[in-house]
Amino acid sequence: MTTLRHDWTLEEVLALYALPFNDLLFQAQQIHRAHFDANAVQCSTLLSIKTGGCPEDCGYCSQSVHHHATLPMEPLLGLEQVLEAARAAKAQGAQRFCMGAAWRSPHDKDVDKVAAMVAGVKALGLETCVTLGMLKTHQAQILSAAGLDYYNHNVDTSPEHYAEVIHTRSFQDRLDTLEQVRAAGLKICSGGILGMGESRRDRARMLQVLANLAEHPESVPINALVPIPGTPLEDAQPIDGIEFVRSIATARILMPRSYVRLSAGREAMSDELQALAFLAGANSIFLGDRLLTTANAATDHDAQLFARLGLHPAAPVESPGR
Repeated sequence: MTTLRHDWTLEEVLALYALPFNDLLFQAQQIHRAHFDANAVQCSTLLSIKTGGCPEDCGYCSQSVHHHATLPMEPLLGLEQVLEAARAAKAQGAQRFCMGAAWRSPHDKDVDKVAAMVAGVKALGLETCVTLGMLKTHQAQILSAAGLDYYNHNVDTSPEHYAEVIHTRSFQDRLDTLEQVRAAGLKICSGGILGMGESRRDRARMLQVLANLAEHPESVPINALVPIPGTPLEDAQPIDGIEFVRSIATARILMPRSYVRLSAGREAMSDELQALAFLAGANSIFLGDRLLTTANAATDHDAQLFARLGLHPAAPVESPGR
């Protein structure tokens, strides 16, 4: 079994990126097979439980009040609305149900409402994940007590490129929230977005930061930017497909036991590019026609692609009781 490392240098990560493509994928596939069923893919569904009106100015996001994307603001969904969506997600084959709210940081009363959602979704037999922005220690503990499995908080990009994308909070704020979440006994889902004008060095730095955390994130979403009209990054050049797959493979090598999620941007990817990503070590996707505010690959098409590639949904992971 591969030894887990938390001391990667930037030069080592860049050297992985620079390997001949076949050699990089071969190394990633070997590591992937040492820790996972190579043909199993963990399937999640993502629901926006509170949309728009966010005070953050993330340059990629249509939910920011600072931008001019035509996205209506919607209040927090009711408990039964969320549970109905969770039941539908489970019927479509999802093993994890993720809930996202457009907050900088939630109020305690909102955390209590989300905790009830978590408990309800958990009772349906699904893994639970939420992304609510920055959390305080006691808020993370409330969510943990409700049965939350994962907290999603992406670092987005490298520390050096971060200020080019977001100005309303710092990269360290992101790391501080991850520390709070981990201290509450929650699993971490944290990755980034490619195609925001960053360099390869930035992509390597982002993965280096995640790999050198005291514990690797259990899930690492790798997103391809979906440019949204009205946001600062609406004219960003798309990430090269081969470079995207190199990032997947590098993430797999650096974090051997983590689920690496082929996340946003799949709707625009060819089947062949997705197949390369799975070969490079991606073993998680979002099901459903929509993510928070952007389109996703259709569930029927995913089923057809899985059949063509001989892939199958991963068995649900039993979470320890709290």
